[in-house]
Amino acid sequence: MLKHADVWKAIDRLAREYGYSASGLARRAGLDPTTFNKSKRVTREGKLRWPSTESVSKVLAATGASLSEFVSYVSDSEGAGVYRNIPLIGFAEAGAAGYFDDAGYPAGGGWDEIPFPGLGDPHAYALEISGDSMEPVYRDGDTVIISPQANIRRGDRVVVKTKGGEVMAKLLLRQSARKIELQSLNKQHEDRSLNVDDVVWIGRVVWASQ
Repeated sequence: MLKHADVWKAIDRLAREYGYSASGLARRAGLDPTTFNKSKRVTREGKLRWPSTESVSKVLAATGASLSEFVSYVSDSEGAGVYRNIPLIGFAEAGAAGYFDDAGYPAGGGWDEIPFPGLGDPHAYALEISGDSMEPVYRDGDTVIISPQANIRRGDRVVVKTKGGEVMAKLLLRQSARKIELQSLNKQHEDRSLNVDDVVWIGRVVWASQ
């Protein structure tokens, strides 16, 4: 299981490897310099505060480090959770038949794999973004990690597959018993309103490597 302390240790290790302090790494990534301060890692009420996927993505982009490199820092931490290989599926493949079962879990084989820390979801998988329809949030070649079992709430970034074979990454605006309202990440593309019956599966984006 991915541990709070190990993720923060990995960020500290990433900073050291590239010659930065935690605050220097945050500044380099265009974040508030206090983003990674130790005082920001736990709230005053004692609640654990995790780094956001956006902040991790920005520091990876700023340093040029890969997701696999960051994962190795997590796994090297004392008491770190186990990481495993998860399927890496392309967007074109995701739209084809046979890659997912009816619950939206990866099925079959023949795909590449990448290492990633245990998420508590044995069905987690990676999707490689293609095209420019999700810019500037996700660009061609970026990788997003999907957890089919994760709870989905308004404001989450999600990947949706329709019965027509269309696969899209959007922001969930609202979901009712009949409709799913989605906001496009790229303002040049229209928002979508889908009938629940037309959706094969919807999974939450829990990590992004950019």
